[in-house]
Amino acid sequence: MTYRLIALDIDGTLINDDHELTPRVRTAVRTAAERGAEIVLCTGRGSSGALPVIEELGLAGTMITHNGASIVDSSTRRVLYETAIAPEAAGRYMAYCRERGIHFDMNTAFELYVERLSEETARMYERMFARPIEWKAELGLPERTVKLSVFAAKEVLDEVQAEWEAWDTGLQIVRSGDFFIDVQPLDASKGRALEQLARLRGIPRQEVLAIGNYYNDIGMIEYAGYGVAMGNAPEAVKSVSDAVTVSNNDDGVALVLEELLGA
Repeated sequence: MTYRLIALDIDGTLINDDHELTPRVRTAVRTAAERGAEIVLCTGRGSSGALPVIEELGLAGTMITHNGASIVDSSTRRVLYETAIAPEAAGRYMAYCRERGIHFDMNTAFELYVERLSEETARMYERMFARPIEWKAELGLPERTVKLSVFAAKEVLDEVQAEWEAWDTGLQIVRSGDFFIDVQPLDASKGRALEQLARLRGIPRQEVLAIGNYYNDIGMIEYAGYGVAMGNAPEAVKSVSDAVTVSNNDDGVALVLEELLGA
C-alpha cells in the first residue's frame, strides 16, 4: 500500500520522553517525505509549539494543531481552519480552575495566554516551545480562542475529568496527556481534521497512515487506512489500532516508516 498522507502526533510519539527528535526518527520521516508522502503533524500542541518540530524535521506544510481545532500552514503562518469557543461556554471551566488554583491557559491558533505563571508551568511551556502571553482575567476570553488547556498532577486531573464529564456545556473534554486536559468545541478532533484534509487533497483514507500514543489520537487512528499506536500508549488506544509499534523512546515512528515505506 502507498501512503500519501502521514499524520504524526508529536509528544509521546514523534519525540522521546526527553523531548528529543532522534536522528533515526528524523531520517525516516524525511525519507518518507522525499518519496512523496505528505507529512502532517497532528498534535494537541498549539501551532507555535509545533513549528519548531516541523522545522527540525527540515519540512514545511500543513499542520493540524490544538487536537484538530485549527489547521495552519507552517510556511505562511496562515490559519486555514479554526473553530472557536463561545465565551459563555468557557466561563464555567475557567471559574472552576481559578477557585481551586488549577493552572489553565487560553489558546488561539498561534497564541497562548495565561493569567499566572509559576516556575513549574514556565518550565513546562519551555519544553513545549510555547511562549505564554500574560492576560488579565477581567478581559474575559481572548478573541478566537480555540482551546482551553488545564495543567496539573495526574491525580488532580483524574478528579477534574470525572467531574467535568458530567457537565453539559456544549464543549468536549479531551485528555491529551497524563498532566493535561483540553476543553474545546464538540466538532474539533484530530480525526475530523485529518479526514477534512484528506478530502481536500483527494486522498482516500486507505492511503492515510496515522501514528499516535494517547486518547486524543484515537480519532485519527480510527480514521486512517492504517492506524498505529505507540508501545507507550494506553490499552484503549492500542485496542483501536491496526498495529502497535515500540515506544517513543525506542524510535517507534522510525520503525513503522522503515517497515511500511522502506524509509
